[in-house]
Amino acid sequence: MNATKDAGGPAPLALPRAPVPAAAPWEPERRYPDPLIEDLHPSFARYRLALAAVERLYTGCRWAEGPVWFGDGRFLLWSDVPGNCIYRWEEETGAVSRFRRPSNNANGNTRDREGRLVTCEHDTRRVVRTEHDGSITVIADAWDGKRLNSPNDVVVKSDGSIWFTDPPFGILGNYEGHVAPQEIEANVYRVDGRTGKIAIAADGVAGPNGLCFSPDESILYVVGSRESPRNIVAFDVAGNGTRLTRRRVHINAGPGTPDGMRCDVDGNLWCGWGMGEAGLDGVVVFNPGGEPIGRIMLPERCANVCFGGLRRNRLFMAASKSLYALYVNTQGVKGG
Repeated sequence: MNATKDAGGPAPLALPRAPVPAAAPWEPERRYPDPLIEDLHPSFARYRLALAAVERLYTGCRWAEGPVWFGDGRFLLWSDVPGNCIYRWEEETGAVSRFRRPSNNANGNTRDREGRLVTCEHDTRRVVRTEHDGSITVIADAWDGKRLNSPNDVVVKSDGSIWFTDPPFGILGNYEGHVAPQEIEANVYRVDGRTGKIAIAADGVAGPNGLCFSPDESILYVVGSRESPRNIVAFDVAGNGTRLTRRRVHINAGPGTPDGMRCDVDGNLWCGWGMGEAGLDGVVVFNPGGEPIGRIMLPERCANVCFGGLRRNRLFMAASKSLYALYVNTQGVKGG
C-alpha cells in the first residue's frame, strides 16, 4: 500500500545548538533546575519538574536500543544490538543483569496486551514473542515467501495487532546482524492480533525506523531515517484500525536524526535524536502539531525511549552506550 503524499510539508526543523561536549566521563548536573532540560516553547514548562534531573543508570553498551518497561516486575529491559544482549535494570535496587544473551542482535522491544515481550531480531530477521513460560513464538519472519530484512522497531495496538518496521540495517554488515541479500523492499507491517496474518501497512518510507501511535490510535507516526531530508511521517489509521491513509510529512528533521519515539497522554512526541557535531544529541519533544517545544540534551545520541516507573512518568532513554532516565510531569500512553 502506498498512501498519497502531501505536496507540501513543514519547514526544516531548526533547533538551537548546544555546545558539543568533550569526550570525557559524564557527570550529573549539580544544581536544579537541570540545564540539560531546555524549553523551546513556553508550553514545555508544564512538563518539567523543577527538582528532577537527568540520571545515568548504566553505561557500557555498544549501541543501546529498544527500552521497554515491566511495571508488574518493576524492571526495564533494553537491547544492546551489536552487543547481542538484552539487559535488565531493577528499579528497586538499580542492579543491571543480562536478561538474554545471545539475543539474536535484538533491537526494538515492546509488550503486547497480555504483558508478553515482543522483540525485533536483526540476526534471525524476525519478530518474536516471549511467552509467560519463557518459550519463544515467531510472529513474523517472511513476507510473500521471502525473508524479512531486519525488523527494527515494534508497537502493539489495543486490538492486539502488532506493527513493525523492516529496514535493511541489520543485513548491511556483520556488526548488528549479518550480511545478506535484501529480498524485499523496506516496509511497515501489521500482524493481525487474532489470525496472525501479516500485511504491508505502508510502503515507500525510506528507511522506516521508529514508530508509535497517537494516544487515541488514530495516527501512526513513522521515522523515515533514509529520506532526504530525514523526517517523521504521519498516517491516519483507517479501515477499522487495519490500514493507513493520508501520508504526510509531520516533522522535517533538518540536520537532526530522529530514531525511536513514544507519545505521552497529551499527544506530544518524545523522540530520540542525534547529530553530535551539531549539538543535537538527546531527546526532542514535539506537540501534536509537530512543533518542537522542548529537549533533553545528552552527551550521546539517543536511539529510543519509553515511559515507565510506578506512574509512567519516568522517561527512559537508550542512548548509544548508556541508559538514562528523567522524571517528567506527564505520563506515557498506556501500552507504549
